[in-house]
Amino acid sequence: MQEQRKAVQRMQDYIEKHIAETITLADLAKVSLFSPWYSYRLFKDYTNYTPADYIRRLKLSKSALRLRDEGCRVIDAAFDLGFQSAEGYQRAFFREFGCNPGEYVKSPVPLYLFTPYGVLYNQLGKERKQMSEVKNVFIRMIKRPERKVLIKRGKDAKDYFQYCEEVGCDVWGLLTSVSSISGEPVCLWLPEKYRRPGTSQYVQGVEVSLDFQGPVPEGFDMIQLPEADYIMFQGEPFSEEDYCQAIEEVQQAIEKYDLSTAGYERDPENPRIQLEPIGKRGYIEMLAVKEKPAAGK
Repeated sequence: MQEQRKAVQRMQDYIEKHIAETITLADLAKVSLFSPWYSYRLFKDYTNYTPADYIRRLKLSKSALRLRDEGCRVIDAAFDLGFQSAEGYQRAFFREFGCNPGEYVKSPVPLYLFTPYGVLYNQLGKERKQMSEVKNVFIRMIKRPERKVLIKRGKDAKDYFQYCEEVGCDVWGLLTSVSSISGEPVCLWLPEKYRRPGTSQYVQGVEVSLDFQGPVPEGFDMIQLPEADYIMFQGEPFSEEDYCQAIEEVQQAIEKYDLSTAGYERDPENPRIQLEPIGKRGYIEMLAVKEKPAAGK
C-alpha cells in the first residue's frame, strides 16, 4: 500500500515539475514504475481525479495566478501552459471558475483554485512520528503591519486536520487566489476577541491591505489586526513526507523557548500564525510577543 502511494506521489511530483509541457500517461507510468493502465488506476484511486482532469485543473489554476499577478494576455497564459487554442482555454477556464479569463484579468475575484495535495502528505497528516534527532530551529524578530484578514471560520477546530474535516481543504485554493500582502495564505489561532460564538479558534485566511475593497465570498469574514511584533520560528528544510515531524520540532522549540531572555512575553491579544509547510523552506510559525514590563512596574 505504501509503495502505491509513493508511486502516485512520484506522478504528482512529475506533473508539478512539467506542468507547462505535454504530459502523457506513458510519462507518468515511467516515473510510477508501473504499467500505464495500473498507473492510471492508482492515480484515480488515490487522488479522485483522472490524470487528465488533475493536469487540466492544475494548469487552469496556475494560469489564473499568472493572469492575476502579471496581467498577461489571455492567449499567452493559454499557450504557455500548453493549451492548444485560446478559445479552448477560455471555455475550460469558464467551466472551471465560472468567469471569462479576459474579464478576470481586468478584475480578479476570489476563485476556488485547485490545490494538489500530495497523497503522502494526506496520509501522513494523521500520523505522529517520534523525532529521530534534534534539528535546528532559526529564530528572528519580525513586525506584522496593521492589516485586514479575510478568514473562513470552522466550528471547533484547534489545528489544521480538525479544520479540514470541518470546513474542507478547498478553502486554501480560494485564499490562494486572493492577492496577499504577505505573498501567501496563513493559518491563525485566533484570540477570543476575534472569535464568534460557536466558531473555531483555528482558521485559515489571507492578509490584505487596509484599503482592500475586493468582494468577501459567502461564508467568509473580514477581521482587522493591529501592527504587532512576532518571533518567527523556522525549522530546517524537510522531505514532504516528514512534514508532521517538522511541525512537531518547531512547536516543541516554541514551547521550550524562554521569551524573557529576550525581554519579551507572549501577546495574547494577537493571533499565533502558521504558514503552509513547504519542505524546501522549512516549517514556519510566528508567535505574537510584547515587551515584558520591567521588574517592579
